[in-house]
Amino acid sequence: MYMTIHTAYMTQSEPSSLLCVTVPFLSPSAGSDPLKAIGGRFGTSVLSYFRFLKWLLMFNVFSLFINFCFITIPQIVYPPNVTHLTSFRGLELLTGAGYFNQTVFFYGGYNGEVIVTQPSYNMQLAYFFTIAAYLVLCGVLLIYSMARSFQRNFTLISGPVYGAAWRLLCSWDFSVINEKAIQHLKNNLGIQLKESLAERLQMKRTSTVSDMLQQLSLQLLAWLLSVGLAVASCTAIYFLGSRESQLGPLGYTGDLTAEASTLLLPVVVSLINLIVPLIYTLINKMEHYDSPRTNIYIIILRNVLLKMSILGIICYYCVGESVLISATLQCWETFVGQSVYRLVVVDFIFCLLGSFFGEFLYSVIGTRCIRSLGVPEFDIATNVLDLIYAQTLAWIGIYFSPLLPIIQVIKFLIIFYVKRVSLNMNCQPPRRIGRAAQMETVYIALLFLPSFVGALSMVAYTVWSLRPSEQCGPFQGLSTPFQAVLQWMGTVANIPGSRWAWWIFEHMLRNELFFYLITLIEGKDKAFLLSRLQNLQKGRSDAAGFRPMVSALLTLRSLTAPVAIAGADGVQGQ
Repeated sequence: MYMTIHTAYMTQSEPSSLLCVTVPFLSPSAGSDPLKAIGGRFGTSVLSYFRFLKWLLMFNVFSLFINFCFITIPQIVYPPNVTHLTSFRGLELLTGAGYFNQTVFFYGGYNGEVIVTQPSYNMQLAYFFTIAAYLVLCGVLLIYSMARSFQRNFTLISGPVYGAAWRLLCSWDFSVINEKAIQHLKNNLGIQLKESLAERLQMKRTSTVSDMLQQLSLQLLAWLLSVGLAVASCTAIYFLGSRESQLGPLGYTGDLTAEASTLLLPVVVSLINLIVPLIYTLINKMEHYDSPRTNIYIIILRNVLLKMSILGIICYYCVGESVLISATLQCWETFVGQSVYRLVVVDFIFCLLGSFFGEFLYSVIGTRCIRSLGVPEFDIATNVLDLIYAQTLAWIGIYFSPLLPIIQVIKFLIIFYVKRVSLNMNCQPPRRIGRAAQMETVYIALLFLPSFVGALSMVAYTVWSLRPSEQCGPFQGLSTPFQAVLQWMGTVANIPGSRWAWWIFEHMLRNELFFYLITLIEGKDKAFLLSRLQNLQKGRSDAAGFRPMVSALLTLRSLTAPVAIAGADGVQGQ
């Protein structure tokens, strides 16, 4: 049993260790892992943020690798005969327009010609299947990670053997020999014990009816204020987006003023994402939730509603309005890619500004000017939602800008080190301790739904329903990008011996009835597994309740055994 539980505990670092293989300079060296130092000083809540950040970095490194190998390199080796009409002026680094219009950074820099090699290389199929394979692998990995994290942090942690005693006796890593790492491990173990005990004490607390009514009134008022702020923010972006969609084609005229004006919408969106979550944090202080984990979940839920609503409005104007004005645009896909690029870059700038103003200046003011403010705590919920928002932008823009992961990798690397330094210099450990291992499961679940599912829906809608540009991109001349796959399958059907591939594609992959039956089977399978899991947890709870009775019987037997033995010896003596 010890080996089983110990293995389950050690698998918590699997995402980090996998990333260390991908990005060697983030791996621990000389037995000293900076994440262990963070966990030992600030607890598992803050540690979960940095693990999540490194895990997201893995997605973008993988995306950059496959896009560059299968899409960009063939296009660079066999470039089209296109000349740049504009020179590089520097503003393109912020806007993505101008010089970058015809580069391989965006959709318009690729063509749909079959590259003349032996064998031939179809750029249309390479573009489609590379992005499709990446999104499918992301979805599979998210579902797998969510299931593993749920099993580790919800199923195993609810067992009768998983508690403070197990942490104290069975969770020590005997492979650690470095003195500094040992000290970090001791601190981390102490923090975890405090978190577990504090959460148990909070569950036993009782409140009066008046306290409950007062708390409910405050929570209702807080939700009204939060929803009102979200509606006002989305309304402002709605009108600003409609204005920019009308002025969008001006970015192609080469006018610096018109090109700089395209930064207005990203700046407003980033300002909202920076200021409104701070207001949410202030509103949350008046609610007084008992559990720190519940406190973080409420902030995360409000930020998710805000950010996903904003992204929905932006996607509507980026794609819907761009198609409507496609007659005035040479390449509407590049225009959408540049819009997402500006959002990513400006969000990165505001993320750094948020670390400076929200943590550094707060710490300086709290320690030197207004000492009653004190040193700030690390805002876990807001920072996690910033990462999910940034990754959602990367998934949305992957079709329109295949090399957008370059910006995302640089962005996450800088954020990792900036946040780490800011945490150690400007922040204090959380005052209220609560166990946060289950928060990692919530982060992955939010990354899957609505983040990944929403981005996948937009890309799928673009590929299956929208007509591509006539003058640029690999799918020019087709009714939809998916038409390239249909044409390819038509040629495969005419190849002798390949008729089976066409039959599978036509009757299984394109058949709605097949997917409906698969969904029904999977639903019944998941219902069966869920019932088995509930029965297993019920059996564990019954065993945990029966255990004191067995222990009492064994104790009684051990006490009566010497008496029985003594009586037997007396009979033999007689």
